[in-house]
Amino acid sequence: MAKQIIHTDGAPQAIGTYSQAVKVGSTVYLSGQIGLDPASMEMVDGIEAQVHRVFKNLRAVTEAAGGSMADIVKLNIFLTDLSNFALVNTIMAEYFAQPYPARAAVGVASLPRGALVEADGVMELA
Repeated sequence: MAKQIIHTDGAPQAIGTYSQAVKVGSTVYLSGQIGLDPASMEMVDGIEAQVHRVFKNLRAVTEAAGGSMADIVKLNIFLTDLSNFALVNTIMAEYFAQPYPARAAVGVASLPRGALVEADGVMELA
């Protein structure tokens, strides 16, 4: 089965050897997004701004793939401080509606560019 590379200027350009997303059949694999502003390629300040930016970046990639946040079936969230988990839940509710995707939240020692949060996921298009 052929794979299609997804790209949008609405999310940060890849800062490594990866694509923003890859579509295979009706499944889209979303690469991790951190709180980089796509226009400046600079990290936004603070955990709240970073969480919002992560979800905005993911939304831009889902839309470029022909879907929406509602099409995400699996979400992985990585936090350098798990005490921010409640904040992530609150902000996530602004970008997702029930039924929510399956999700994992993992505490990590560090993330690229000193990010405080990163999220990736899998999207299924109808």
